[in-house]
Amino acid sequence: MRRQPHRRNMIWITADQMRGQATGFMGDPNVHTPNLDRLAAEGIVFPAAVAGTPLCCPFRGSMLTGRYPHEAVPGHEYPLPEGMPTLAQPLREAGYHTAYFGKWHLDGFKEKGGRAAMHIVPEERRGGFDQWLGYENNNSQWDCWVHGDSGGGEEHYRLPGYETDALTDLILDYLDERTKANSGRPAEEQQPFFTTLQVQPPHNPYVAPAEWMDRHTPGALALRPNVPEIPEYEIPARRQLAGYYAMIENLDWNIGRILEKLDELDIADDTHIIFFSDHGDMLGSHGQFLKTTPLEESLRIPFIISAGRLSYGEERGYVPAPINHVDIAPTTLGLLGLDVPQWMDGTDYSAYRIPGQDMAGEPDSAYIQLCVPTGHGHSIDRPWRGIVTRDGWKYVVLEGQPWLLFNLNNDPYEQVNLAFNMAYSRKRAELQEGLQQWIEKTNDSFPLPDIRVR
Repeated sequence: MRRQPHRRNMIWITADQMRGQATGFMGDPNVHTPNLDRLAAEGIVFPAAVAGTPLCCPFRGSMLTGRYPHEAVPGHEYPLPEGMPTLAQPLREAGYHTAYFGKWHLDGFKEKGGRAAMHIVPEERRGGFDQWLGYENNNSQWDCWVHGDSGGGEEHYRLPGYETDALTDLILDYLDERTKANSGRPAEEQQPFFTTLQVQPPHNPYVAPAEWMDRHTPGALALRPNVPEIPEYEIPARRQLAGYYAMIENLDWNIGRILEKLDELDIADDTHIIFFSDHGDMLGSHGQFLKTTPLEESLRIPFIISAGRLSYGEERGYVPAPINHVDIAPTTLGLLGLDVPQWMDGTDYSAYRIPGQDMAGEPDSAYIQLCVPTGHGHSIDRPWRGIVTRDGWKYVVLEGQPWLLFNLNNDPYEQVNLAFNMAYSRKRAELQEGLQQWIEKTNDSFPLPDIRVR
């Protein structure tokens, strides 16, 4: 087993429905994210990161197991398969204390049967974490209920105040507890930790505390060029975006609180931080809203590998690799100097961060899919499969039918669909061959279209 000389801690900070374009460091003029910008400046940014399935439950299943949705959690309100190992198992075997705070959405509870926030996830279905305090699903940021064990026995209660603030309070308490538990121990006897903050914002409804909502006026926002100038789409897009950006800025402020706590406890140098989201949000682009579509605003997610404080020699910069949901767990283990178990399908991208390591065996594309449509309004109503390449192409098919083909290098807003243009038939055939290889490699099954080459 490969190990680093000094075992470091790991914090995941995961937003819900935050698209990759909505940060200061990615150039969004509407939002101020100084703490995320700092993490980006001091870390590795993956601007091409994708939500392999842009939907909560499948993404969350894959981020924890390193396995694709068709072998883990294929659709909305599907459970994590009984007995399937998660990232918690190899971490605990390596001596890490593991704690999970916030949104779960992996117990398969059907919300037509009641409010998911009141559903109690059984202890044996909490992924194997030492501590787990969260909720199945919520969608009500001012009325957030959590249950589980925060170290003092089982409890179920309503969080005080706004969800992101209150969940951050919990993780700050956890950091205090772990530091106290290690106090007085020699360095070689101290127990490292893995913890994750899983917040629902900026998922709709788009509301935040008043001091954050006050910062954004719908009419003053700069919209993306692919939002139609049609009142039916532009007006709700502006209203939703005002709240969306307020939620992101509130989350950024809470990330600053975590960074300050790491400094206060003198563990900033010893702690990796990975920030990402489970999928994006269309918010009016192409006249669409929410998610499940493979278009950029839904598919692209923010993804940063950073730390509480930058250490000398650690790699920084922007990497064009299309890192995917299945890659998060393997990359986490790689950063901690631990072997990736064979049951994980994803790629370990930690070499981009750790000095002196070479990235080998890296795929040239990411496999994307919607296995089970949700049937919700503002969602795609049929299954699809596709790939996004490292060199900036996207190809997506429906069952037996080409659908989308974009050259993102010169068409980042996806305004010219080349899927049916015979001038690009060779590129389409090349990408379909790559898609076929992904389907076979991952033991998936999907009927690809018959296509002609000019």
